[in-house]
Amino acid sequence: MDKKQERHMRKFGLIGKNIDYSFSQSYFAKKFKTEEITDASYQNFDLESISDFPLLLKDTSIKGFNITIPYKELIIPYVDKLDKNAEKIGAINTIKFTKKGKLKGYNTDYYGFKKSLTPHLKPHHKTALILGTGGASKAIAFALQKLDITYTYVSRNATKENQISYQQLTPEIIANNTIIINCTPLGTYPDVKACPNIPYQAITQKHLLFDLIYNPEESTFLNYGKQKKATIINGYRMLELQAEKSWSIWNK
Repeated sequence: MDKKQERHMRKFGLIGKNIDYSFSQSYFAKKFKTEEITDASYQNFDLESISDFPLLLKDTSIKGFNITIPYKELIIPYVDKLDKNAEKIGAINTIKFTKKGKLKGYNTDYYGFKKSLTPHLKPHHKTALILGTGGASKAIAFALQKLDITYTYVSRNATKENQISYQQLTPEIIANNTIIINCTPLGTYPDVKACPNIPYQAITQKHLLFDLIYNPEESTFLNYGKQKKATIINGYRMLELQAEKSWSIWNK
């Protein structure tokens, strides 16, 4: 690549912590190659602390970011404006630089989740358990609201309304909530044997288990569901959809 081309390169990237495993970098590299997009690159920005974020802004060729664990909420004070859905969710995973050089935050996680879940829903899928209360879980809750599905958060410490702790989780509660979504990192490579501590014996073929994890393809959480003949979905399609939505936001 000559210097002239280099000057006109648009840079995009993922902000997170310990993100070597990340899907985004390889996904966009493949996309750029397949679609012959020659003026864009995508890289990981592994930040030890969110306070390092302003240093990235010195590079004027950067046109957009994705954000992952643990910064989806912590990065909000650094943006100038939020898209209306991102404001309602309270977490962002996409930042666009506006024409005026301002930073605008979006959430494409909820879009990716909603679109990947919808084809699998049956009439009896009315209530859900969301395992975890981090930034990703907020987007999941927002999508469930849009789908008219009632949900309850499950966390280590139930401190808010609409939350229960893992200790309070009974087989009856599992039986009554036919959608269970894992928003925790438990089971991610390399710690593939880990999984949320729930009463798996109460899962039936009426259940739908969705894991935001995509590496491994079938987490221990999903494997337990498969053994009970439940519908199981990993996070890969959701990631593809949210990545494409991010790309359309950056380029519109």
